[in-house]
Amino acid sequence: MTVIAAISFGCNSNESKNVNQAKSSIEVPSDTLTKHLKPFKNELPTIGLLMYNGVLTTEVTATADVFTKPSEKDGKQLFNVITIAETAKPIVTEEGLKITPDYTFENCPKLTVLFVPSAYDMYAQVHNPKIVSFIKEKDKETEYTVSNCAGAQLIGASGIADGKKIVTWVGGGEQLQKDYPNLLVQDESKVSYMEDGKYLSSNGNLVSYISALNLLEKMTSTAHKKFVESHLYLDRLQHWKEAE
Repeated sequence: MTVIAAISFGCNSNESKNVNQAKSSIEVPSDTLTKHLKPFKNELPTIGLLMYNGVLTTEVTATADVFTKPSEKDGKQLFNVITIAETAKPIVTEEGLKITPDYTFENCPKLTVLFVPSAYDMYAQVHNPKIVSFIKEKDKETEYTVSNCAGAQLIGASGIADGKKIVTWVGGGEQLQKDYPNLLVQDESKVSYMEDGKYLSSNGNLVSYISALNLLEKMTSTAHKKFVESHLYLDRLQHWKEAE
């Protein structure tokens, strides 16, 4: 994932290009960037983060935050984490952050997991046949397909999870059920996270960390999940206290 003037999760073939783009955006020596790059390794599971204009930043970065942490014992990279969009042009998130995708729908590699995020207004995405078709095709190869927040609408539009339990953003369940009656929409006022087979879903926003961490545990171990949580300082967020 190339965040302009920030970070890149590019593959080897695009690495030098991504670094050059970063150098042209900010005046920083390249060696301070390259040590942070995580090369694409064919032997590793690949986590795909779908993006489009208007996407909620947290629902992209939360997953990247979780799955890019190395192993505790030897510091090895455990996953490829890549961003994907319809075209190679930078997308602009709801919050105004510009992110250049690593891959497009045309050259996206095989995915182990696809994360489907949301936007405040999903009309354009749900009515974009290229996005819906991409989700449908990638679901044939993924071990897990995850939606956060209103990303559940794209899951519904694709038809891949018909007959499966799913949860969406708080306040969006009733409409989701009306629009996609074949989904088994759960009460989002009581359920933050749902699993049904290979399909995982959450309320989104910061709750996206829950879906990412729970899936991380499935794909690694409870010990690694706790290690990642410790790096995220989740205990401090959960026990927020002002200084006396």
